[in-house]
Amino acid sequence: MKNMLKKFGEHVQKIRKGKNLSQEKFALEIGMDRTYLASVEVGKRNISLLNIEKIAKGFGMNISELFKGVE
Repeated sequence: MKNMLKKFGEHVQKIRKGKNLSQEKFALEIGMDRTYLASVEVGKRNISLLNIEKIAKGFGMNISELFKGVE
């Protein structure tokens, strides 16, 4: 079973790509470094709740909506 960080990162990447956003463009829009976002997407970063909120808001959703689909 994949760990939660990996699952979350894959989910973020799927949503981002579905919105046709590059890592660089999305990271800039939400005030996050591209390398940080990249490490989140591959499950190598223990992301904070504040950064999860930034990602959710960047996708136009709240945190609970962002976690729907993370299995």
